[in-house]
Amino acid sequence: MTAAPVTPEERAVEEALALVNDRRTEPAAAAPGHRGTDWAQARATAAAAGRTGRARTRAVPLADALGEVLGGPLEALTDLPSFDTSAMDGWAVAGPGPWRVREGGGVLAGAARPEPLADGEAVRIATGARIPGDTTAVIRSEHARHDAATGQLHAEREVVPGQDIRPRGQECRSGDLLLAAGTPVTPAVLGLAAAAGYDELVTVARPRVEVLVLGDELLAAGRPRDGLIRDALGPMLGPWLRALGAEVTGTRRLGDDAGALYRAVTDSPADLVVTTGGTASGPVDHVHPVLRRAGAELLVDGVSVRPGHPMLLARLGPGKHLVGLPGNPLAAVSGLLTLAEPLLRALAGHGAREAYAVPVRDAVPGHPHDTRLVPVVLDGERAVPLRFHGPAMLRGIAAADALAVVPPDGAEAGRELEVLDLPWAGGYPSAGLPGRDDR
Repeated sequence: MTAAPVTPEERAVEEALALVNDRRTEPAAAAPGHRGTDWAQARATAAAAGRTGRARTRAVPLADALGEVLGGPLEALTDLPSFDTSAMDGWAVAGPGPWRVREGGGVLAGAARPEPLADGEAVRIATGARIPGDTTAVIRSEHARHDAATGQLHAEREVVPGQDIRPRGQECRSGDLLLAAGTPVTPAVLGLAAAAGYDELVTVARPRVEVLVLGDELLAAGRPRDGLIRDALGPMLGPWLRALGAEVTGTRRLGDDAGALYRAVTDSPADLVVTTGGTASGPVDHVHPVLRRAGAELLVDGVSVRPGHPMLLARLGPGKHLVGLPGNPLAAVSGLLTLAEPLLRALAGHGAREAYAVPVRDAVPGHPHDTRLVPVVLDGERAVPLRFHGPAMLRGIAAADALAVVPPDGAEAGRELEVLDLPWAGGYPSAGLPGRDDR
């Protein structure tokens, strides 16, 4: 059988791969003793990358805007209220009392403009109804007495001019700034926008993410067998990224094929491409040479964190990035929270999440050089470290509320450690709602 012709792009990728592998077979003494960006600096770099360039904005119906961020200032389209209204059920009165009660029905909310009141006249009025012209005040029902025999209304406490009347423009005037760009859209923001006359809002568009799951050894269904393993990352990453506020355009599985990876990366319309595996220096680790061929700028190439140290972040072009996750499942989770989460928050217009710390119930050993991320359960005011925290394990993270950030020297019982909430436990905008400490 004749082999399929090799395209120029595939040949270039293979040449770049060979060059990188040659360099990686040089004696270890030629490389630094310990490689990788500091964990906190890696997160800061990812956040800064997301803030570069102009954010994409879009107009969306109010019902679809929850959890997003205003892409422009929200200005009042009209005075609020747009006319003088009654703040209470009661009586609109003109002049000093007692007052003659106007015959006929009262003034209801949503009714046409009522007739003005004559001096010494009163009329029943409902909350939210338009105030008749020449009204002095509104008297609450419980503060007035209607004498049916004489047809007069008597106040049972002092009447102050203007009481219980919401004057036009009390809350805002047309053109006033209601909320600044960058404000997270909460249910209260939706209510304000609706009251101000908006049917849709301009918001920062959710970042578009495409997931590329790499590896010839992965099964899409069934039990592991014959040296093959189930793909755990494909089912996990899409929902996780959606929980981080992203619009996941798709999850694709690719074999260990440098040419196919190059085409997938360069052809993707997504704002962020997330790859799994292939970030180390093995014979089928194609991510580095593909990025080199694509002219990408490596912003983070390895992080001093365990698990997950071979993760990377690259800028593919203006407004387009790639996060390379390690192939081991817990290591990939580490990469999500280290690089993808701060990048996506910035791309979506959310501010940095405020760090918080919790004391650990048990001592946690540290790595000699690197930060460790350890699954924990938040039990009241303590973090309880979990077992099954190896790079390839998901059993611990599946039961966890958060990951504890353990410094290289480890942590004794009772020491406070920074914790990173998981989407389902602590408040990422997974259901369209901004998370804890969103600004």
